[in-house]
Amino acid sequence: MNIGKRLALLVIGLVVTVSAHAFDPFVVKDIRVEGIQRIEAGTVFSYLSVKVGDTMTDEKASQAIRALFATGFFKDVTIETDNGVLIITIQERPSIAQIDIIGAKEFKKEDLIKGLRSLGLAEGRIFDRGLLDKAEQELKRQYISRGKYSATMTTTATPLERNRVAVRFDIVEGDVAKIRQISIIGNKVFTEAELLKQIKLRTPGIMTWYTKDDQYSKQKLSGDIESIKSYYLDRGYLEFNVDTTQVSITPDKKDVYISIGVTEGPQFTVSNVGVAGETLISRDEALGLVKLKSGDVFSRAKLNESTKAIGDRLGNDGYAFANVNAVPEIDRAKRTVAFTLFIDPGRRVYVHRINVTGNTRTRDEVVRREMRQLEGGWYSADKITKSKQRIDRLGYFNEVTVETPSVPGTTDQVDVNLNVVEKPTGNITLGAGYGSSEGIILSGGISQNNVFGTGNFLGVQVNTSKVNTVYSLSFTQPYWTVDGVSRGFDLYKRNTDPQAIGAGYYRTQSYGATGRIGIPFTEIDNITVGLGYDDTNLTTYPGLSPVRIQTYVDTFGAANSTILGSVGWVRDTRDSAIYPTKGGTQRASVETGLPGGTLRYYKAGYQNQRYFPLNNTFTLYLNGDIGYGAGLDGRPLPFFRNYYLGGVTSLRGFYTSTIGPKYEDGTPVGGSKKILGNAEILMPVPGMANEKSVRLSAFFDTGTVGESYSFSDFRAAAGVGILWVSPFGPLKLSVAQPFRVQVGDTRQRIQFTFGQQF
Repeated sequence: MNIGKRLALLVIGLVVTVSAHAFDPFVVKDIRVEGIQRIEAGTVFSYLSVKVGDTMTDEKASQAIRALFATGFFKDVTIETDNGVLIITIQERPSIAQIDIIGAKEFKKEDLIKGLRSLGLAEGRIFDRGLLDKAEQELKRQYISRGKYSATMTTTATPLERNRVAVRFDIVEGDVAKIRQISIIGNKVFTEAELLKQIKLRTPGIMTWYTKDDQYSKQKLSGDIESIKSYYLDRGYLEFNVDTTQVSITPDKKDVYISIGVTEGPQFTVSNVGVAGETLISRDEALGLVKLKSGDVFSRAKLNESTKAIGDRLGNDGYAFANVNAVPEIDRAKRTVAFTLFIDPGRRVYVHRINVTGNTRTRDEVVRREMRQLEGGWYSADKITKSKQRIDRLGYFNEVTVETPSVPGTTDQVDVNLNVVEKPTGNITLGAGYGSSEGIILSGGISQNNVFGTGNFLGVQVNTSKVNTVYSLSFTQPYWTVDGVSRGFDLYKRNTDPQAIGAGYYRTQSYGATGRIGIPFTEIDNITVGLGYDDTNLTTYPGLSPVRIQTYVDTFGAANSTILGSVGWVRDTRDSAIYPTKGGTQRASVETGLPGGTLRYYKAGYQNQRYFPLNNTFTLYLNGDIGYGAGLDGRPLPFFRNYYLGGVTSLRGFYTSTIGPKYEDGTPVGGSKKILGNAEILMPVPGMANEKSVRLSAFFDTGTVGESYSFSDFRAAAGVGILWVSPFGPLKLSVAQPFRVQVGDTRQRIQFTFGQQF
């Protein structure tokens, strides 16, 4: 073999061509790598199948070249020999030194860089023109998904020293294409305007700048087509069909036109509904769960409700995987349809484990003690639903979800996976102010509904000014016993000195304590019994003290003690404490001054709050609240035990606690009798239907307070409001217009409350 004999191998794609200078096999004395810049020689050696001392052949040379090309690190590989020395000459692919994205506003640059990395395009990686083209196309698709069809981009790869490149994306986003027209063709029963109300996509309007519903999306259009289909199927049009959907965009890529072609077909009525299969429950009970009856206009929604109701009923007996199929028999001549509900209960299953996740602060036991479904017990859909509702009503979580997957390898076991999303359950208020008359005013309060994750409530309140000084402490343990018996107490001290600002020459000093025990006697009913003590002392100045204060002292004396007894009943059937849409709460209570104290009186009240779902969007909320109080032993009800109305939490549009009679100095008297009514339409904020922390309302409030329930004394107001459980705390805002007003009433059209959560 002559010195200098060479082997040149040129590779294009996956095809390897060996140099025409073939050689006889020889023993490799040494291996030398030339042309490397960034890559270590050891990396090259690690991919070679030939070592020093091996016999080199044409086949091994080809294998070596293929292996090196397969790494993707090299643009070219050449193998030469020189007196038994194997010389490998390589040309490295450049690496990416930096990636710049210019002109991107629709997406965050960090998100785009992350997306490019997932495609294999990142700083430090080998540059590949094919990957760069792929990344460019992917970015264009992302802009199209945002409605920016005119977006353009230019990619450049600038060579740098040491075999590196700088990649740059220059993006011109352009304007968002808007839907200018949505046409529905073929409809006769329902007008186009009526059908367009059923879909989310729409032409530009007042709120579309926020909702983005005027921007075309294939996913949104698919959902809208299903909404139109459901609208027809729920009204008897069993053979309704969407024939065509056409989406066109103008040449300037700014306007989108959508056309939907439909065939309505005839309206069908239900001729008969029957059940078959292994029902496990009586036929009459199964048919009683069916929402569709003979003679009704067909409704797919009611049919689905019927199959779900039967499935849930079987689920209560442990048949978690019960299957109910509705098989139709269509009579097109008579335009009727009959259904047979075939029931397959499947195997009865029991719960293997209950897994709780998402509770980083709340202890497991706080969640588990609300569970009505137990481990090892037969599966019960009703118990799982009740468990979810009880956990939701705790108020500790923004979201509660339940899944019941089967246990792998079994046919009769399921796990209950309960996932919660915690929310702030504490409330802290801090305030400071200065008044020319009261001087420095400091106030503060802290409360925690789930202190240390135990489910216990703890609240502390401090308020100091020249006039009022209040200290209070409240504690509640909802599970004193494992059966859910609760206990709690309240302590307070209150001093009032209006003469410090010349508002009234008198002083009061009060302190007291109350203990409470709550006893649940059903899943939704709870009775609370309380016993407390209050000691109040008044200091008056003859001829200077207000008449109402002097009258009180003349009637009850300057020093009074009260032994307070109370009993209350609460029924809670709400589906959620955060975002209720159905159910409600009822409260009844009696409070009285017991024998042994100097103040004898009683107060009784009843409140009923109800939620009625009008549809998937709107909820009707009704509230009625009535109170009645009177004195005992021939004495009146003490004035500081009176009821008061007015404010954002009772009768909106009127200043807090100012409705009703007034003293000679204009101070509200309140009254021994109260009645309040509220009616509200609750709805999500447009474009935020899935956001459970904010809600809009249109309301009507009416009520009165005084010594009678006279209709002539009723006030009324109407308006709009918003409730937002914000990251900074709960905010309640109302704008009301009072339209039934009495002389002396103080109006306040805009009202709000705000608290800081932690």
